[in-house]
Amino acid sequence: PNNITRFLILGKGENKPTGKDKTSILFGTPHVPGALHQTLAPFARAGINLLRIESYPIRDRVWEYQFFADLDGHRDDRKVGPSLRKMERKASFLKILGSYPRGEEMR
Repeated sequence: PNNITRFLILGKGENKPTGKDKTSILFGTPHVPGALHQTLAPFARAGINLLRIESYPIRDRVWEYQFFADLDGHRDDRKVGPSLRKMERKASFLKILGSYPRGEEMR
């Protein structure tokens, strides 16, 4: 009863903001204390909710990780776009995977 399967549709086109969107990103941080906190701080300051964050080891780099995150809002939103640009200055890399309409919440 608690199993949920999610499906994604991948494409090259951009989705326009709907007002009920999420943005998925992939990023890395320098391997120093506090780097993840500093990299995510622009979202906290702007009041943007992180919906999910997962870490994955970077292949061939011992103790270094990349992160996948979903955040509330569209990359073209008034708060999200500037926060992503601020984040990019702190991250070792940032790839915006896309912004798209949120699915309905499962209860």
